This record gives sequence, structure tokens and C-alpha cells, in this order.
Amino acid sequence: MENPKMKELRAKSMRLPLVPGVYIMKNAKGEVIYIGKAKVLKNRVSQYFGSQNNHSTKVRRMVENVRDFDYILCGSEFEALILECSLIKQNMPKYNILLKDDKGYRYVKITNEEWRRIKYVKQKQEEDAKYIGPYLSGFVVSESVDAALKIFKLPDCNRTFPGTGPNVRPCLRYYIGQCSAPCCGKISLEDYNVAVDEAIEFLKGEVKRGGTKEYVELLEARMEHYAENLEFERAAEMRDRINAIRRMSEKQKVILTGSDTEDVFSLAREDDRVCFNVLRINDGRLSSSETYFTELDETLENTRAEMLKRYYTVHDDIPSKIILDGPAADDELIEQWLSELAGRKCRLVVPQKGRQLELSQMSKNNAYEKLAQTHKRSKADTAVIELGELLGLSSPPEFIESYDISHTAGADAVGGMVVFKNGVPYKDSYRKFTIKEAVGGDDYGSMEEVLDRRFSHYFKDLEELKEKADAEGKNLEELLQNAKGFARLPDLILMDGGLGQVHSAQKILRKYDLDIPIFGMVKDSKHRTRAIAHDGGEISISQARKVFALVTGIQDEVHRYAIGFHHQKHSKGARKSVLTDIPGIGPKKSEILWKEFKTLDAIKRADIADLAAVPGISNTDAVNIKKVLHYN
Repeated sequence: MENPKMKELRAKSMRLPLVPGVYIMKNAKGEVIYIGKAKVLKNRVSQYFGSQNNHSTKVRRMVENVRDFDYILCGSEFEALILECSLIKQNMPKYNILLKDDKGYRYVKITNEEWRRIKYVKQKQEEDAKYIGPYLSGFVVSESVDAALKIFKLPDCNRTFPGTGPNVRPCLRYYIGQCSAPCCGKISLEDYNVAVDEAIEFLKGEVKRGGTKEYVELLEARMEHYAENLEFERAAEMRDRINAIRRMSEKQKVILTGSDTEDVFSLAREDDRVCFNVLRINDGRLSSSETYFTELDETLENTRAEMLKRYYTVHDDIPSKIILDGPAADDELIEQWLSELAGRKCRLVVPQKGRQLELSQMSKNNAYEKLAQTHKRSKADTAVIELGELLGLSSPPEFIESYDISHTAGADAVGGMVVFKNGVPYKDSYRKFTIKEAVGGDDYGSMEEVLDRRFSHYFKDLEELKEKADAEGKNLEELLQNAKGFARLPDLILMDGGLGQVHSAQKILRKYDLDIPIFGMVKDSKHRTRAIAHDGGEISISQARKVFALVTGIQDEVHRYAIGFHHQKHSKGARKSVLTDIPGIGPKKSEILWKEFKTLDAIKRADIADLAAVPGISNTDAVNIKKVLHYN
């Protein structure tokens, strides 16, 4: 839909000054629908009202709804960034990333009754109750509330306090030391409220980064104070509470050796839809895993930058290190902004190896899993998407071809071609090749011969398919999607081997002037898939769980297919040689006998009359067969 005010907006944008600032897009009702910052206002804003071909779907939709815009001049791009974040927080514009996660907000609820209770709730329910929150991570809140109730021995039931009657008995939690049993009068109201207050103090820190550590330090100081004043019972109570907190922390700990306090951001993308996963790690403890869905904001770099700005606008616990799965736009500005918010140095890191890369891949796997769930995609689909991204392809490889060579000391050399469509075997397009020209176990020469024959057939099969499309009035692209021959080119070629096989394939593609991405599948000393080879080196896939499974499956399948054909050919040649050694029996008569009797034992058991009754086999042939096989 064309914006009726496009010319007017374009003209207005061309009059903007060449200085940093913030621009505010508004719809027909005057509502703010998008806020952005720019290093040069005129250049940035005018881009929106020029050609729409280069914009993402989200940006095009926003531009269609713009009827006017305001702007605020700033002294620097950094000032513009701060103002942008502040205005977005105030206005919550429709087309900015607004951190809508897959769960909603969560609260810690403290009831307003004589015997107060602490609960975990998904939304505010009672006006007179007190709430801590909202919090974005339901996992952290629920785990923290559960821990607080156990540590401070508070009830999680709905019993009346204090209970009355002769039959009121404590529950199991009292006997295992996780409840003070106010229902049976085992604790006074005064002591109970002290425990509730301390639990609230604990929770205010626990749901934030480092809360456990800070609270333990506070309890240790109290314990020492009580011990110095000879209040040993209270000191022992503090000791038990510290131990309970540490035990609870251990239960929630993920083993991340050497981990510091850090956040890990990774994204999964399908078309214009983007899923962000955020892992929050504190002293080796995975404190939360959060997932957010948004739309692509022009580029992945811009989308990462927008996510970082929106996330830390509503989070005041900023770590010193933030791990990203790729570069973010304005990374230096964002680092400066985060450092000022945190009051200390904050770094954005894109890891290339080691533990941080493993964390990034863990987060990325979570993002792809969530994206797959929302789109009801299979594991194969998501693996293909992730593979395309890992290899830097412009789109996921729908058709993948893989090749392997098999022979025995250079004899009976064959080639196998397997095809995977959307991550699963497409067996109708599997092909076998008997090596005719390359000799002596020349794997590179054999691979060149196989690929040469495959792509020479491409042009012939494609022409035949075009003729069929014209004759039947069908769409050529639709026919190509279901083609079972060589007419469809692959989106990706994976060779069983390293750079030598890759270069052999590239040589053939240059011959036919074809541009197809080619990579090698490299195995380790134990014949397990290790990496993907290309001209720039090797790409490790061990941490990309779905990609690793897909590539390993392709490599195993093409190897199985090639070696299976080799064994078949070798066995066929061996059985033929048994009969062709008999006087008067050549390859043609040998084939006739095999078709008739199926096995060598059946030929041996047949008498001369049965053998001579086979068309093409004379009585003399039958006698020679019987004589030689009987002797052997």
C-alpha cells in the first residue's frame, strides 16, 4: 500500500539538518509508532521515504503508516542514543522492539493478612496485597520464591494460621526442616513476621544478579556479630540459614567452568522473523533463560543493537561482559552507554573460540528451538536454516548434494551421489556412477569424472524439462521442485573429504560456468565428522548440535551409498569370473545362467539336462560347467 503522503514526507526529510538527533514517526492519529536515532538526521530519515525495495517487511509496514514525523537535535550521536532509549521507554512505539517475551511478566506477591504469605503469581490479583516486580523471567522468580520459603521455613500451603482443634498436625515439610509450622503454633507471630521480612529482603536481591552472594555476606556478618556477643543460638541460626542458601544455590547451578558474570545474546532468524535468546549467568550459575520474538530491523546488526538497547533500558543489572553471536551496529556507542549505566566498564564480545563460543552456541540452539516450536518446524528444517547461516549462504539450502568415491585398491571404482531435500534424504534423486576413465585409485580424478558426468547431464535434462513444461502448460519451477533427475541444480554441495575434493569439484563447476557453494566434510582420526572445510580453512560444527547431526547424517549416508554400490559391483564381478573361467562360457552366457539359477550353489546342484535346457546353453557348455564346478 502506497503512503499517500510519501512525496510530502520525502520533501520534509530532505530539509533536515546534517547533525545527530532523534526522529519520531507518527501515524494519522498523531500516535508515536517508531523512534530512532541518527548520526546524520537528513541521511537517515530520507532513506525511509526513498525506494522501498531495500527495506525489510517491518520497515515497509511502518513507512506505510507514517503521516508525519518530529525530530530533536542532539549534540552527539551518544546523546541521541540516550534520548532514543528514554523516549522509547516512555512511549512504547508499536514498531520498536518492545521485549515481548514468550511468557509474560511475573510477580512476587506478599499477602496483606496477619500471617503474611509469599507467593509466585503471573499477574496482580489483589489490590491490597504487596508485589515485588514485574520480572521478565518466570523461571528466576518461581525458583527464588521456592528457595525463600525453604530457607526461612515459611509455609507454601493454604492452611489457617494458627490452627485450632486437637487434630491439627504439622505436615511433612515441618519434619524435614522446611517449615516452621505456624498452623500448629510452633512459631510466634512476631518471629514469623521477622522471617517473612528477611525472606522479602532475600528475594529483592535474589531475583537480581548477585543477590544470593550479597545476602550470604550479610548473614555471615550477622553470624560473626552474634558469636562475638555470645549469642550462640542466633549465630547457629544464621549458620544454618547460610548453609541452606548455599545448598539451594548448588541445586540451581549449571557447571560452567571459569564462567564470570555475563549475559549471552543469540538470535535465530527465519525470513523476517527473529527469535532472541538471552542466557544470564552469575558465577557459573545459569540464573535465567529468556526468549523474545521480533521482526528483522533492516539488518541483523541493527536488530542486535535494537535488542541490546531495549533490554538494558528495563534491566538495571548490567554485567561487565555481554557475549553476542555476531556484530551489533553502533557497538562502541552501546558499550559507552552501558558503561555509564553500570558505573563501570562494560564490553560487547563476539567470541571466536573457547568457552564463550560454547555459551553463545548454547544460547543459539535455544533460539532455534523456540523458533522451530512457534513455526511448528521439524528438527531437519531448523538444522538446514542453521547450516545456511553457519556457512554464510544467502538462504537455507533446500537441496543438498553429496558425493563419495569407493574402490578396493583402485579396482571396481564407483561414485555415489545422495540428495537431501529440506534436511531429509530424497532417495528418488540418488545416483550411482561407475568410474570409467580415472584409474589406479585416483580419488580426485574419479571425483572430477563423476561431477563432469553429473553436470553434463544437467543441461540435457533441463532442456527436456522445459519442453515438457511448454507442452503441458506447466510451470517450470514447480517441475524442478519435484524433478528426480539431474535437471535441478543443488543449493549446496558437500564432498566427503577435505580441500582436495573441494578443489576437484570447483574445477568442474568452472568448466560449466556454474556458481554453487562447495564445502568438504572433514573427519577426525576416529572417522567422526569434525568440521566443514572451505578455501578459507575449516568451520567447526561440534558445538552446533543440529548442524552437526545433519552433516554427520549426510556424510554417513553418502558413504553408505557409495560403498554399498562398490560391494555390489565387486560381488557381481567376482561371481561372473567363476563362470567365465569355464571353457565356452563368456560374459553373456554367464549372465544368462545367473538370471536363471540366482546362486552358484543352484548352478552346482543342477544336472546336465537342466543346464542344457537354459536358452543359449548348449549340451557341451552344460558338460563343461558340470565338470569344472564339480572339480572345484
